[in-house]
Amino acid sequence: MLPFDLIEYQKRLHKTKSQMEKKGIEVLLITDPANMNYLTGYDAWSFYVHQMVAVIIDEPQPIWLGRFQDANGAKLKTWLYEENIIAYPDYYVHSDSYHPMDFMARILTEIGQGNRRIGIEMDHYYFSAKAFEQLRLGLPNAEFISADLLVNGVRLIKSDKEIEYMERAARLAEQAMYHGIETIRAGVRECEVAAKIYYYMIAGTEEFGGDYPAIVPLLPSGKNTGIPHLTWTDRKLDEGDSIVIELAGCYHRYHAPLARTVSIGAPPPALEELGPIVTEGVNRVLDAAKPGVTCGELEEVWRKIIRKYGIEKEARLGYSVGLGYPPDWGEHTASIRRHDKTVLQPNMTFHLIPALWFDHYGLEISETFKVSESGSETLTQFSRELIVKHPFMIPHQDGEIS
Repeated sequence: MLPFDLIEYQKRLHKTKSQMEKKGIEVLLITDPANMNYLTGYDAWSFYVHQMVAVIIDEPQPIWLGRFQDANGAKLKTWLYEENIIAYPDYYVHSDSYHPMDFMARILTEIGQGNRRIGIEMDHYYFSAKAFEQLRLGLPNAEFISADLLVNGVRLIKSDKEIEYMERAARLAEQAMYHGIETIRAGVRECEVAAKIYYYMIAGTEEFGGDYPAIVPLLPSGKNTGIPHLTWTDRKLDEGDSIVIELAGCYHRYHAPLARTVSIGAPPPALEELGPIVTEGVNRVLDAAKPGVTCGELEEVWRKIIRKYGIEKEARLGYSVGLGYPPDWGEHTASIRRHDKTVLQPNMTFHLIPALWFDHYGLEISETFKVSESGSETLTQFSRELIVKHPFMIPHQDGEIS
């Protein structure tokens, strides 16, 4: 059931322990499900309850700690010995009298880890203030250290197998985008477009199927295309509407995002003028992306292009992407924005999204790319332009429109 061989997991664990040593961390408590997956292979929809993986600096295997009914999933989907899978009873779940972190603190104490320097992932979606409070109460002799983004940093450079999974996710993204655009026409509801995208995103190809993405398809339309994170409604599309589609294919939890903008009929002049600007920006940034360049330098390439046209963009231009769970496919480390000094290295992967949003309209054209040995390579292959869809026009499978 594991998507990677044991050697790859051991390499990841070794790199993680090296970072722990640098920070003086003896026990690392991982509660981000993407990082739990990365080090152990664990993959289940169980992140709505408290769970963790404990990496102990002088122990060969991590320990999985989670809900009793999820323990068999951990036995199936991790490389850990069964004795390293420890479950708490169900009365700890959503209780005002018991908290799972009380159980976990007791286990850590019983195995002699209660008085060590413990690293905590302090700032992510799955670790609450209450969880930290209970850990501190249960481990009064421990010294707590922030370990934010420690494992995320290890994840920045992908293995060849991870790149392969992202390439498969890219095929799923292309397929979903193609069928989503095919569905768009006046009179069709936004929800119908979303349904078609979901079907092809998950049904996959004859060779492989898809996973659920960490973010649902984003589909602002009409005057809402300047609002980037809106999902679909049951509103019917009209002639003259534009619609932004931002989605991601997902395979073994690895993502390849892709965004395109479609106009139903001739676009208004303001939107039509943006198309070549954004396309130029995407192309120039991809040309500039190569090992040794910083994320901040890539953002400067984009900023110079749009400045020629009197445009400023407040939001970042992109971010590191890969393994993820809801609510985000980003890795929360490198961002393509001003002053980010992250140096590009081969097999880093980014979602490049040089979108422009205004009060009543906007345009997105995005690419997922990997840094190669001498430059960059996009994982998706889809027509890179504002897509104008006249009546009876259909997209080809390669993303071209006729």
